[in-house]
Amino acid sequence: MKEQELKERMEAARRRALAEEVQADFLERQKARRQLERGWQLNMNFLSGDQFCDITPAGEIEEESAEFYWQSRRCFNHIAPTVDTRMARLAKVRPSLEVRAFSDSDADLKTARLASNIIKAVKNRVDLDSVITSATLWSEVCGTAFYKVVWNFDDGNVIGTDERGHTLREGDVNIVALSPFEIYPDDLTASDMGGVKSVIHAKAVPVSEIREKFGVELAGRTIGEFSLVPYSSASNWKRPADGNMTPSFENREILIERYTRPDGDHPEGRLEIVAGGELLFEGPLPYKNGDRGERTLPFIRQVCIPLPGAFFGTSVVDRMIPLQRAYNAVRNRKHEFLNRLTAGVVAVEDGSVDAEDLAEDGLYPGKVLVYRQGSAPPAFLDCGSLPAEFQEEEERIANEFILVSGMSQISRNSANPTNVTSAVGLQLLIDQDTNRMHQAVESVERAVKEAGKQILHLYKQFAASKRLLKMTGLGGNTELHYFDASDISADDIEFETGYERTPEQIKEEITTLFSLGLLQSGDKLSDDVRHRILDALGYGSFENARDISRLHIVKAERENVLLAQEDVEADEYDDHALHRTEHLRALLSGGENDAATKERIMRHLASHRRKGE
Repeated sequence: MKEQELKERMEAARRRALAEEVQADFLERQKARRQLERGWQLNMNFLSGDQFCDITPAGEIEEESAEFYWQSRRCFNHIAPTVDTRMARLAKVRPSLEVRAFSDSDADLKTARLASNIIKAVKNRVDLDSVITSATLWSEVCGTAFYKVVWNFDDGNVIGTDERGHTLREGDVNIVALSPFEIYPDDLTASDMGGVKSVIHAKAVPVSEIREKFGVELAGRTIGEFSLVPYSSASNWKRPADGNMTPSFENREILIERYTRPDGDHPEGRLEIVAGGELLFEGPLPYKNGDRGERTLPFIRQVCIPLPGAFFGTSVVDRMIPLQRAYNAVRNRKHEFLNRLTAGVVAVEDGSVDAEDLAEDGLYPGKVLVYRQGSAPPAFLDCGSLPAEFQEEEERIANEFILVSGMSQISRNSANPTNVTSAVGLQLLIDQDTNRMHQAVESVERAVKEAGKQILHLYKQFAASKRLLKMTGLGGNTELHYFDASDISADDIEFETGYERTPEQIKEEITTLFSLGLLQSGDKLSDDVRHRILDALGYGSFENARDISRLHIVKAERENVLLAQEDVEADEYDDHALHRTEHLRALLSGGENDAATKERIMRHLASHRRKGE
């Protein structure tokens, strides 16, 4: 009994020591990048219009005080519309994942179609477009954003209940966008996620959530540190008397998740979760999400502008802050000068008038001014005219905004300052703005591609039992498909990251292809091409008016699937010429068809010849 008690005490001491080590590691990483966090805070303040603040030598953000009470301190925000324009442009060139078959065999085609439909289903369920938008906003403002791809066991269809009556679900993939404030790498000089050995994901969560997930009761406290709170929680923000934006959350604890890559001592990696000084979980990395099924970090990094030798990137907001300060100063000094010209500066001889009355009412029109006899009457000083340097400096800074932000006046102001009037020329100018954003576009593309890979790896790992998926089948019709982990081959497929096109772009491309004669077969369009063009142009209501030949093609495609398992006899009402064409296509493209399948296809073709004579 004493030996068992001694083991339990040693285990408890080991867990306390590990929890303390994880907390100390987190505090050290937080201290190392504190200056970076203050820069992100400053960017967010400038984006929101709080632009009279700066970082002090002590590393804190403080509001700048005016030298004189009468100084104008208005903000003329050019940063917010620039970020809005860049976000709109990035949304237009957002990549869409397409899975390409490794070969033209039926097995690879089936795997590619299944993988495409899995990614499409996950995209619609988790609203991946919204997740990408949230992450892109973080990267555009702070320079870096992250995606976390996890398997949520509390999601998916209900499959039963456990002995305690809790509902059991089949689980599903979940993708969330993370701010840079929540991610703490072990190496701030790593150039990408592959260069870090461990990452800490820290966030402030309610103690009720910790109790529900881990069964540990914590006291909770008020969290007021900016770096631990997501920016989306705007309802919890308060502005204290000093003017700084700080969050305030009650009954929360800092949940620290430390992910460590596999090494010699831990070939499956390590995951430790700590909150309130308690070790909540320790074990191997939970997900086999690497390229060859190895366990790795479930995070994906996206940057706006990469920096050499730095894990966190920079953003256009960093570059525009000095210009925004100069622009605000010029505009405010200009308005002060205009106020002097309009309100005037009155010169008064001492003792000639009631100075308090004059200061309160000024020299308004119709005022009866009584001044001491023999003294000089009050008069406006000559302030001169507005110097031309004000206008020149304002225009120069506005042009520098275009240079630094990468957004021309065509994109940002919907204005054409050039002499270009042709549609092609204007489109080339717009494309130049997109080219100047190539680094941000490429980073989004890489992140989405990596997210698609991890989605398939997680399904490969956790989709053990048969799952039902509504997917697009052969011929474009919708079908229900049962699959499991053995049907997914996440390493034998290739991703294509095409860009989503607007309906106007699709119509213009179809018109161009048609005018070049590339869609025609001989002197006329084939029925299949004609129907696809009608669909692309948005005339889906013509579906019921399609030619019966399309129905024959769909029927032949279904028969090709059945012929892989059993013999199928041709029907008398088949269009035998169309059917033979589709069956020959399956016979020629299916390089890995076994001999039995080929024989069944040949017998089916013979039945078409007999009944077609």
